[in-house]
Amino acid sequence: MGVAIVSAILVITIGILTIVNWPKDVPENPNGGLFENAPEQVVHKPVSPLGTATDAHYTEKLDTVINDVQLSIYIPHNAKPELTLGVPDRKDKNIILAAQAADIRKDNRKILGAFVLKGEPLAWGLSKKGFCAIIEDKVTVGVSENSPLFEEATEKEGYFFRQFPLVDNGTLVESDQKNKTMRKALCSRAGQLFMAVSETDESMHDFAQALVDLDVENAIYLVGSHSSFGWYIDEAGEKTLFAPDVHRGTYKNENYIVWK
Repeated sequence: MGVAIVSAILVITIGILTIVNWPKDVPENPNGGLFENAPEQVVHKPVSPLGTATDAHYTEKLDTVINDVQLSIYIPHNAKPELTLGVPDRKDKNIILAAQAADIRKDNRKILGAFVLKGEPLAWGLSKKGFCAIIEDKVTVGVSENSPLFEEATEKEGYFFRQFPLVDNGTLVESDQKNKTMRKALCSRAGQLFMAVSETDESMHDFAQALVDLDVENAIYLVGSHSSFGWYIDEAGEKTLFAPDVHRGTYKNENYIVWK
């Protein structure tokens, strides 16, 4: 047998052994591409409450910029939220934050969306899937077409209203509203409830995305625009009005969420 034949047999034998012993179940590395790596997995860090830990009774205002969106964040300290029908009394020193909550209809001026005021249902609409329920000092902000919290609010003298959803469990909720204006939102984050306001005119999408990037877990819209009335009391006891030049109280079903 010639040397060439022996060499050929050896090459063939080694090839066969290599194929037989080639690992068949080696998992692929998604980041092992030659030309393009897969995105790295995002590691979510623990989220801490915003603002200052305090026993004082006031609203703390924080200013920040998220994705070029200028936000003012209003954190009511040591206060409980409730809904009111009609413009709240500006002389009530117990109110440290007040903002318009649900919208009212153009056609009949009734409240737009389901609404419960201290156990009394005043509206039953489901045009907006976002909701806020205030029941026995527990506040729930979320997204649901049929929330049992509406009935529970009527049974336990609680509060309930609906608005456009913005953030649902940390995920942006898309909206078909493409206009830009000042935006307001009721947000829950790390067990904390606060109001976020855009200081510039923004679309719903950009505003909601800024809230997501702020690590907001759930958020619903509040009556926004430059004519949305309300106020807050700062640590020094000074009152600052939202839309101070706008006369409110024209509509009897105008409603507010207030913290006392």
